[in-house]
Amino acid sequence: MQGIDAPEMPGHCRPGRNCTAGDPWASTANLRRLTTSGPVTCRKTDIDRYGRTVARCYAADVDLSCEQVEDGFAVRRYSMIWC
Repeated sequence: MQGIDAPEMPGHCRPGRNCTAGDPWASTANLRRLTTSGPVTCRKTDIDRYGRTVARCYAADVDLSCEQVEDGFAVRRYSMIWC
């Protein structure tokens, strides 16, 4: 999702990489909870250097990037997002 970085699952943080601290299972559970608030829609905003789609996603009118940061399950990184 655009503008955020969440904790990596065990074994996914490569040596020398500055990975986001935190509980990846709790972050995933929070995102699942957020997506139950309504239909999820995503708008592609970019493609990252690995060829992955970067998108701004919403569940109903809830910005999922902003909520993950505000709930403490992700940090702002990679691009500026306004919440």
